Amino acid sequence: MTRQKVLVLYLANSALDSPVIAWAVYDGTGATRPMAGDNDTPPYRTGVEALRDGWRLFQAAQILPHPRGEEFDLAYLKYEFFFEQLVEIPA
Repeated sequence: MTRQKVLVLYLANSALDSPVIAWAVYDGTGATRPMAGDNDTPPYRTGVEALRDGWRLFQAAQILPHPRGEEFDLAYLKYEFFFEQLVEIPA
C-alpha cells in the first residue's frame, strides 16, 4: 500500500533556493505525528534541499504583485510550496 507524506515549506521569497521561514509536515503513513511548533529547526534549509532528498514539488505559490501600499504587509506567508513523498507501507 502507498501512503503520502506532505511537506509544506514557506520560503523567504519565490525562489526554491531561498531560506525556509516556516513549515508543516503531515504523515499519511501514521509513522509519525508531527505537530505545529514541535521543532525549532526546519526539516530543510531550502526547497531545493527537499528536492535533493526525494520530495516531489507539486504546488508552488502563485506569484502575485502586492497591492499598492501593502508591499510590507506581514499578515500572511506568501511563498508556500507543497512537496510530497509516496511511501510504501505493509498491507
